[in-house]
Amino acid sequence: MSISATVLVTGANGFIATWLVGDLLQKGYTVRAAVRSDSKAKHLRESFGGTYGGKLSFVFVGNMVEDGAWDEAVKGVDAIVHMASPVGLHAVEPSEYIDPAVKGATGILESALKHAGAQLKRVVITSSCAAVLDFSTVIANPNDDTWNERVVRECEEKGREADPLSKYSASKVLAEKAVWKFYETHKTGISWDITTLCPPWVFGPSHERITKLDDLPPSGRYLYDAIVAGSILGGLPSTTTPGHGFIDVRDVSLAHVRALETPAAGGERILIVAGSPWVWQDFIDAANALNPQPYTKRPLNKGDQNGEKKGTITFDTSKERRILGLRFRTMEEIVRDMLVSWAQGGI
Repeated sequence: MSISATVLVTGANGFIATWLVGDLLQKGYTVRAAVRSDSKAKHLRESFGGTYGGKLSFVFVGNMVEDGAWDEAVKGVDAIVHMASPVGLHAVEPSEYIDPAVKGATGILESALKHAGAQLKRVVITSSCAAVLDFSTVIANPNDDTWNERVVRECEEKGREADPLSKYSASKVLAEKAVWKFYETHKTGISWDITTLCPPWVFGPSHERITKLDDLPPSGRYLYDAIVAGSILGGLPSTTTPGHGFIDVRDVSLAHVRALETPAAGGERILIVAGSPWVWQDFIDAANALNPQPYTKRPLNKGDQNGEKKGTITFDTSKERRILGLRFRTMEEIVRDMLVSWAQGGI
């Protein structure tokens, strides 16, 4: 794809997407950033408007589940990266997660089918390892063909009584399956193909300086609680609670850029995982081992330094290495940069 191309990025003010907007602009792409309202564009304008003003524009989509919500946004673009999706674990009904995720993903594909034009060549969808792995069981070497089917059944059977993580995971499963069903139905008659990327826990610094704990992305707050506050997901043991893979937010962004630019990525579902297996104690130990220590506002949690670590899951990421070939940041690099960002924000 030519660097003169125009890329639509949905959910552009999100944790991952903000880094992606910057990476695309730095490479010379023109970015059409889709956000819910003008106020959501504030940080993007402040960060990139001065340097890349002529290359950055905004489109406002207040409700992505409405029919035709993306019709105007997709017109004339060469590529789409669809990142907008529900986050958090506070829904009551499974449909509160599932409907926006499925309708948002298929809606943008319907709009692309009708309004994008023949210049559109690639659509990259951000999925999740939650669509791959059932966190309640141990699977040997989950790969790009593995699907988390159990959580869908749980939501069907239990409804609002289903586990909150299962509701979130089911939204990822059903949204991605809907994407691939759409592609199989229409691929012979369109000019573009689809790539889905499945990251695990996404850590790393926020692009925007965070000065309040409540403004951290969920993954950042969980890691802050583990390293600083001494709480592992509400009180779980640090040495035996697995994380099921991790990756730095900046590497997730670069994986999306590579997925846009690599012909062989078309029509592929790709796991992007930097490290597995791991337990939360690994991050705690990595933070405490840093010298000099970048975070001095509070003593760091030591966790259980004498406990036996029991990680469980190793992902098969051979497809990513073959197609995208990224060099991922290490756990130590991620922890250092997060501690630096927390120190700078005074949290």
